[in-house]
Amino acid sequence: MIKIAFPTDDGQTLSAHLGMARYFKVITLDGDRVSNTELREKPYHSADAHPDHSNEDPGNGTHPGRAGLQTIADCQVLIAGGMGQPAHQAALAQGLQVILTGEKIIQSALEAYQAGRLTSDPRRVHSHH
Repeated sequence: MIKIAFPTDDGQTLSAHLGMARYFKVITLDGDRVSNTELREKPYHSADAHPDHSNEDPGNGTHPGRAGLQTIADCQVLIAGGMGQPAHQAALAQGLQVILTGEKIIQSALEAYQAGRLTSDPRRVHSHH
């Protein structure tokens, strides 16, 4: 059993930036069969919710990308279009296998992953200067 998370706004396409995505689509693979699909809402998805006014523990300096990772704590793989350096580090620290891809359609990315053809493009990690 493996759970794969895809940041998305509509449940069909991969969001280009993890921190901006409204949801995670979480697909559970049982062998090569999809046994479950769910859409999980991420924290701070609305335009007026600013992380600095968050009611979460302010001590951890929560960034929207990082806060969202708590939503997928049970997943093993994160397939995204791109993400900031802090979120990338946090995902790796959480033990996630992170794959950054130019693939736009979640279904296509999933099929490529299952076929072992999905490779990660490290240039898709955005560094914030």
